Amino acid sequence: MKRILMAGAFALAAAGPALAADLPPPMAPPPRAPATYMPAPIPFYNWGGFYIGLNAGYDFGTATPTGTAATAAGLGNFNASGFLGGGTAGFNYQWAALVVGLEGDFDYNSISNTQTVTAGSATFKSNWMATARGRIGYAWDRVLLFGTGGAAFAPANVTSSVPAYPGGSTTMTGWTAGAGIEVALAPHWTAKAEYLYVSFPSATINGASFKATDNLVRAGVNFKFGL
Repeated sequence: MKRILMAGAFALAAAGPALAADLPPPMAPPPRAPATYMPAPIPFYNWGGFYIGLNAGYDFGTATPTGTAATAAGLGNFNASGFLGGGTAGFNYQWAALVVGLEGDFDYNSISNTQTVTAGSATFKSNWMATARGRIGYAWDRVLLFGTGGAAFAPANVTSSVPAYPGGSTTMTGWTAGAGIEVALAPHWTAKAEYLYVSFPSATINGASFKATDNLVRAGVNFKFGL
């Protein structure tokens, strides 16, 4: 019996390679999907940081006499307009798409208006305007829509040949509010367009009371420090 078992084992061992050769080859592994190319994310524009710039535009408004001294002299509304231009400086801070900041500007202008009354003539002039404002806006990458508001300052000078009112000068203080759009042209350069409404509720010029309103339409370019 032992001899028979041993002979069977040897026969099975000898037949193993032949049986293995008759078996089909193993299946190849499934093909691997090609690697997907993921481009590097495009960085969003950063509006934060200090900036300086230049602006230019048009200023048109009205100065209205409200006191008895001016009305007694027969003075009516002064409708003045002219071009303006100057410099801007500010700072922005950005949280996600929300951008907040402070901005100030000083513009030279040349607005004037002369009116003739029975007793003579009078001229209203203003040759500069400055504002100090807060800004808040929403950024879509390189496009920023913003609102702005704050304080405004401008001189008022009235020269008069009317005996009842000799004229004079003062610096008016008021408020301003407006809105605009700013677009990033390059990492450090932006361009903007904005509208500001300016109100000077009360000003006294040599005993006569005036109130004035202005409309500023401006465009400008800014250089932003940092990235």
